[in-house]
Amino acid sequence: MERKAMFEKLKRIFALLGAALLAGMYGATLIFALLDSPWAKDCLKASVAMALVIPVLLYAYIFIYRLLKDQAGSGEKPEERQAEKK
Repeated sequence: MERKAMFEKLKRIFALLGAALLAGMYGATLIFALLDSPWAKDCLKASVAMALVIPVLLYAYIFIYRLLKDQAGSGEKPEERQAEKK
C-alpha cells in the first residue's frame, strides 16, 4: 500500500512540474511576441511550435500507455482486476 501512495505522490509532482513547464513556455511565447528583434522572432516561432507539439505528444503518450496497460491486463481474471482496484 505504501508503494501505491508513493506512486500517487510522484504523479502529482510530475503533473505540477509539467504544468509549470507549460506555463513557462506560454510566458516565454508572450515575452518573445513583445520583443522586436530578429532573434526574438525565431524564438517566438520555436516557442509557439513547442507550445503546440509538447501537449500533443504528452496526450499521445498517455493514450498509448493506457491502451498498452489495458491490453496487458486483459489476460487476468475479472476477480483479480476487481481486487486490484480496491
